[in-house]
Amino acid sequence: MEQLNLYQNNYLIVFVFLCLGVLLPIVALFAAKLLRPKYKQDERKYTTYESGMEPFSDARVQFNVRYYVFALMFVIFDVETAFLFPWAVAYEKLGIFALIEMLIFVVMLLIGLIYAWKKKVLKWI
Repeated sequence: MEQLNLYQNNYLIVFVFLCLGVLLPIVALFAAKLLRPKYKQDERKYTTYESGMEPFSDARVQFNVRYYVFALMFVIFDVETAFLFPWAVAYEKLGIFALIEMLIFVVMLLIGLIYAWKKKVLKWI
């Protein structure tokens, strides 16, 4: 009987935390809505703001997609170093299996780099 009571108490704790996890954000958002200052809507509020100056051109400027792809490639290879460093530090303890896994990982990254190079993604304009 005592184990059943302990079992139910575990679920009760989970249920209490689930309720708190749902109720706290709702209460916080509702309180923020009640306490925020209320301003009269003004047309000037919806205009583009550029250092106090009147806007002189459209703010939506189109960029070449290559800049974003170049940044994404940087992030990918930056994350690669985050995986390589701990492996290199603990190499002696990990053994040959970890070496093979890391070689497969690096080869996959090299295949992606070669693919991007062939598609001329890395060519800076």
